[in-house]
Amino acid sequence: MINVDAVRAQFPALNRPATGGVLPVHFDNPAGTQVPQRVIEAVSRYYQTMNANSGGAFATSQASDTMVQQTRAKLAAFLNAPTPDEVVIGPNMTTLNFALSRALAQTLNPGDEILLTHMDHDANVSPWLRIAQDRGLVVRWADMDVEDCTLDLNSLEVMLSDNTRIVATGHASNAVGTINPVAIIAEMAHSVGALYVVDAVQSAPHIPIDVQAIGCDFLLCSSYKFFGPHAGILWGRYDLLESLPAYKVRPSKDVPPYRWETGTPAFELIAGVGAAVDYLASLCGGQADRAGIEAGMGAVVAYELELVTHLIDMLQTIPGLQIYGITDSARYHERVPTVVFALEGSTSLQVAEHLAQRHIYVWDGNYYAVEVMKTLGYEEDGLVRVGLAHYNTHDEIDRLEAALRKL
Repeated sequence: MINVDAVRAQFPALNRPATGGVLPVHFDNPAGTQVPQRVIEAVSRYYQTMNANSGGAFATSQASDTMVQQTRAKLAAFLNAPTPDEVVIGPNMTTLNFALSRALAQTLNPGDEILLTHMDHDANVSPWLRIAQDRGLVVRWADMDVEDCTLDLNSLEVMLSDNTRIVATGHASNAVGTINPVAIIAEMAHSVGALYVVDAVQSAPHIPIDVQAIGCDFLLCSSYKFFGPHAGILWGRYDLLESLPAYKVRPSKDVPPYRWETGTPAFELIAGVGAAVDYLASLCGGQADRAGIEAGMGAVVAYELELVTHLIDMLQTIPGLQIYGITDSARYHERVPTVVFALEGSTSLQVAEHLAQRHIYVWDGNYYAVEVMKTLGYEEDGLVRVGLAHYNTHDEIDRLEAALRKL
């Protein structure tokens, strides 16, 4: 069970008053979460005790290399990867996905097909559109059901063919919050011989990730969405990471995961990533192994279910407000606690500005979910997004209600 007071005490940003002495409400979490003190200290400690490049014969370099190995092992536990050597750490998910798409492009021929969806963040759309343009590939699209903002699996199945080489979908939508049935999609992709790439950026902070249970070929996420620093993670099957034509400099190791990690990494941020995984495991008093992480994430799931139930129940009482996404409480296991809405008579920016004046932080616009907004008819103004995390409280949701009723 989450002790929210104890959790909040670990996050300096949550206890730093805004103008007038009011604590801000961070509902901007899908764009990036706050970080606990242990992450801040891990970054600082790196500079103080082991600041050196990799591969040296001296103490600080060896300490830095050991820290990276330890963090990679923690991430392997976080993702339930078979081996830490399948975990690539980079600057962000988008950059890693462009590197992945560019390598995969070298294995494709004109007329080969890529299957995308109208539910995805552009970080799992544009890298594939770009290689399609470069290589003469065909892009097909699976539809979103506007009624509940879920992926239309029938549409996806129809779009699959013997020419499909790559299927790319999100695990959870960064806009409407829907959790996609990724294990089913993996089977569908593999049934036609396609590789399956999963964007888990929005699922990683909210539900346990298990790449072996999903059955995907690649999965990407970002540590700054799960209480760590700005860094990206790519998991891939070892045989693919080993055989694909990765773009690299000649002297770098030509074995996974190093052949995918171009240039000198941000070692200090990698230290922070490891501390973020430690934090999640600590929520139930565990260590950063698979059991500790699953226990911590289980507590997150339970508490966030309380929060999102309160949030959606409240929003449904606001006159002129329409939520997009799953609102049936019996189906909340099919969504993460990210909720978008439109308010009659106000643009999403006007709502966000009104809330910002009251120190409630939400996002407006499309948040790079371009296809979602096109499908819902909000391409111009976008929607208001409220994204909960396990450090949010019921009192903060009540503050949001009061502010919306004033508007």
